[in-house]
Amino acid sequence: MRTLVIAAHPDEPEMYAGGTAALLARAGHAVKFLTLTNGDAGHHELERVPLARRRAEEARRAADALGVVDYEIFDVHDGHLEPTVETRLRVLAALRSWRPDVVVALHGDGGGHPDNRAAGLLVEHAVAFATTRNIEVGVPRLERQPLCLLMVDYSTTTHRHDVVVDVDPVLDAKLDACLAHASQFLEYAPWQRGFLDRAPAPGDVPAGRAFVREHWARFLRAGEEMRPALARRYGAAEVGHAETFQLAGYGRQVDEDELRRLLPIFGDPSPAASGAGQG
Repeated sequence: MRTLVIAAHPDEPEMYAGGTAALLARAGHAVKFLTLTNGDAGHHELERVPLARRRAEEARRAADALGVVDYEIFDVHDGHLEPTVETRLRVLAALRSWRPDVVVALHGDGGGHPDNRAAGLLVEHAVAFATTRNIEVGVPRLERQPLCLLMVDYSTTTHRHDVVVDVDPVLDAKLDACLAHASQFLEYAPWQRGFLDRAPAPGDVPAGRAFVREHWARFLRAGEEMRPALARRYGAAEVGHAETFQLAGYGRQVDEDELRRLLPIFGDPSPAASGAGQG
């Protein structure tokens, strides 16, 4: 099976869905990351061209850490993404080319970065035409809609914890994928948030992992609001780190059996899990 994670900027697939991507890759999925801008605004010192080149190199290293087989970055300036028909068709072509069983995307109605909202809307609108014969983008239509999941970002205000994934088994891989984006996790974001002086050297992996765990804890830890969904699929198992997804209102609508077939990362449901409430 095949999974496509679509975000606005390089480093977002890693932070918001990197653990799930690693688990799916280990389970046999071919996983691709696609970002709809090149991230060339996100630095306090580097100019656009060298920054875009550097972020593409960082993305390749992050993909290696997670087992992601392809990482495509659109040549769109960071901060310039709009939900236009032209870009929708480009996303549709990428979607049809990868032929995913599962698509992971951003919320289209979230607050915060306008690129992220635009990316969420573009995916929603592209998926709507994934199986439509007469919308032509040079790639054959899909035979079935993919299952679509919505991931949270720093600006998400409303989100249902429908599918929560235990990422404890792949936490180090996720952290290393984030650290591959040193321009963001060790430079730009610490500069923005006022703790650049505490950032470790790029080659210090233990210190780097601890740094990300401390300063990005809200996107790593399993919160109390996630516990019902975790109990449903993991029973009474202790889960320290998790990623949370909402089942999108678009794309393929599935029951629990189909969900588990498309996401073969939960194992067999236990009696405790089957008796738990909906997440």
